[in-house]
Amino acid sequence: MPVSLTAKDVMDSKVVIIDGSLSVQDAIQEMVSSDAWSIIVEKEGLPMGVVTDRDIFRRCLGKSFDPTKLKIQDIMTSPIISVGPGEKLGAIMDIMVQKNIRRVFVVESGKIVGKITQTKLFDDTIAVMESLSSLRYQM
Repeated sequence: MPVSLTAKDVMDSKVVIIDGSLSVQDAIQEMVSSDAWSIIVEKEGLPMGVVTDRDIFRRCLGKSFDPTKLKIQDIMTSPIISVGPGEKLGAIMDIMVQKNIRRVFVVESGKIVGKITQTKLFDDTIAVMESLSSLRYQM
């Protein structure tokens, strides 16, 4: 019998969303206070992109821009790569590999309801494999 986990089974429902007109410094403070490594950037209530801690280092600090003056929307990655809640983990892994990304966002009824990171996906996959390997089949 095949075992199939979906995005909804493994997603983290904690998603931080900020307005794109805020400064990179404001975004950093929000990321720290929320203990988040990525944030969704919205404009006029619509999700427009994503910013990660890595983006902040590479696109702001690494280029000596002032994080108090640079807007977060100026360093976001767009479009947001998303999957539906029923997407199977294998397909999500394929998307991550093909697009060379570390996270996807789960969208249901037009709203972002969660995220799946590469690390979490790997951890969950290993946990499932360990659980399955401990099962004993009786004939």
